[in-house]
Amino acid sequence: MSSYIYIVGTLLFTVYGQIILKWRLNQLGSLPETLVGKLNFMVSALLDIYIISGFISAFLASIFWMAAMTKFEITIAYPFMSLAPALVFFIGVFFLNESFTWSKIIGLILIIIGTIVTVKF
Repeated sequence: MSSYIYIVGTLLFTVYGQIILKWRLNQLGSLPETLVGKLNFMVSALLDIYIISGFISAFLASIFWMAAMTKFEITIAYPFMSLAPALVFFIGVFFLNESFTWSKIIGLILIIIGTIVTVKF
């Protein structure tokens, strides 16, 4: 059971990385139209401490995933990664003020059911 910490770590670091990138990019604004503007925007974004933390989080998620791959068959571990969209959805709605729709909820329920079926059967 303690091996599941590797899957949970992968999931949490993945979700953190995605949420922090979206949050910070929302604050930085839209990508400019000009090539020079785009380059300046990207350099500025890549030097942002929050965005750097998102990349570090992605790296840590990879480390946790490597550990998980030593403990689980990929056909058991990978379905858990489908829980990331559910976590991102709820965090996005509550903290980033993104839209809540019933079609998204139904889709997430189907993903969760699929995960349960894959892992349990």
